[in-house]
Amino acid sequence: MIPRKKLSTTIGANNYAYLQSMVKAGRVESMGEAVDKALEMARRLDNRARLECQTAAYFEGLTVRAAAEEAVLEDALSGASQEMDFDQP
Repeated sequence: MIPRKKLSTTIGANNYAYLQSMVKAGRVESMGEAVDKALEMARRLDNRARLECQTAAYFEGLTVRAAAEEAVLEDALSGASQEMDFDQP
């Protein structure tokens, strides 16, 4: 089990009600777990946004030749993925 850290603070009434609703709905077992889950969602969104920026910067920085090579790879992967059934285990 991952060690827990104590957090004692005040939050907005709407945020408190949201966390409490997560507990009442059975999505989590405690307020602490609700805070963890909410922060995990926020961190995931931050990570996605950072990846999106890094990916955009990568493609914007490509040379014409490298961009052409990426386009060839994109077409190949797109074609291969059309043949796959993602619903199969």
